[in-house]
Amino acid sequence: MDSDPRLLVVAVDDVLIGPLCEGLDHLGWTTLTGRSLNAAEQVLKDMTVDAAVVDARGLEGQDIVARLREAAAPRYLPILMIGSSAAEGGDVDLMMSSPPHPSQAALRLEQLIRAGIAEEEFRLRQATFAAHGVTLTAPDLGETPLQILTAGAADRRFLAMSNALSASGAEVVAAPTPYTAFDYLHERAFDAAVLWGGQDHAPALSIASGMKRNTRLYHIPLILYLRGAGEVELADLFRRGFADVAAAETPEDETAERVLALARNHRRRQAIRRALDSVRGSDLMDAATGLFTRDLFASHLARVAEGARLRNRALSVCVLRVAERDPVAQARGGGWLDRAMPQIGAMVSRLVRVEDTAARLGPELFALVLPATGVAAARLAAERISAVIACTAFDAGKDRSPFVVEFDVGVAEMQPGETPAAVLERASADLPKG
Repeated sequence: MDSDPRLLVVAVDDVLIGPLCEGLDHLGWTTLTGRSLNAAEQVLKDMTVDAAVVDARGLEGQDIVARLREAAAPRYLPILMIGSSAAEGGDVDLMMSSPPHPSQAALRLEQLIRAGIAEEEFRLRQATFAAHGVTLTAPDLGETPLQILTAGAADRRFLAMSNALSASGAEVVAAPTPYTAFDYLHERAFDAAVLWGGQDHAPALSIASGMKRNTRLYHIPLILYLRGAGEVELADLFRRGFADVAAAETPEDETAERVLALARNHRRRQAIRRALDSVRGSDLMDAATGLFTRDLFASHLARVAEGARLRNRALSVCVLRVAERDPVAQARGGGWLDRAMPQIGAMVSRLVRVEDTAARLGPELFALVLPATGVAAARLAAERISAVIACTAFDAGKDRSPFVVEFDVGVAEMQPGETPAAVLERASADLPKG
């Protein structure tokens, strides 16, 4: 997401969501207010906005979602609506009866923004492959109901929420303890997990911690359902990896709908990743790593750059070059570095986000294009990928110690009027000399 996100607030007054806006301002969001739907539409036409929060009071009977989305086009505008019913919300991304904690709102809005960017990227990727004679099929969401894990001791409210999930068509699996929860998590795939925060939050926090340490479970959205208000530091819970926290007074039906919204988003993103991965064996891709080739990357970078200009989004390019180290030089001489490249390429492809594109530009040179990402965030992403790969030991042959691969990193953010080739060249020039 862009480093300075802009949020449109549509509200006739500040009574309901004024404190939420103040909290988001403190978190680095720029909030722009429209006191009427007409004013909000004008803001969207005049300025670049990443998401919208709507106070539905006083706006009843107006086609809020459709009008805001049309004014924001060609950008997809994620919308969080507060104080409305499901019937009034229509095609809104998320509905809540009362304003959430600012950290909670920021996290959910970021998730919705990135989901929209992933959808945009998939359409761009389809166009790139079509131009090269390859059909990228639409994401397959599968026919099975949404799979929801509920973990925690039986409680009236927790059971009521589970029943609401089942009534909506989801398949709910109940785990009474952390041990049984992890048994289920390792046996089958889930679209979301709801953890019961009873009198003691320790079991829920233990499950959350374990899932965030597991690369296969890391992306499953976690929801904490609180039994009572208590002394809970919400910002800390979100730092621990929870995607949502339902307060004690939240109606069970609303909590269930928020869980389902997260589950649907997760399943969609996983389906997009599978669809994108389906072409890894294509002749267009690098045979050893399954990543984009140099030519295909150049073609797609031009399309993504044009999309970024059209939507006024940031765009960054990263270049990762195998760093010259003695163990790497020795492994190269024996052909062991080449043997490690398929695994390295697979790791790069899994460590980038769904909407990012990874390519192999040369035998030991990789590139990433990161949409809606500024240079600072792009550098962090590239360095994180490098750090994870540097923790992996690769075989160097009999009687020789395994070797590790580190990367030199170069990053550049596309500037107004700059060509895709120029930004890639600047990223390459940013690599450490020597």
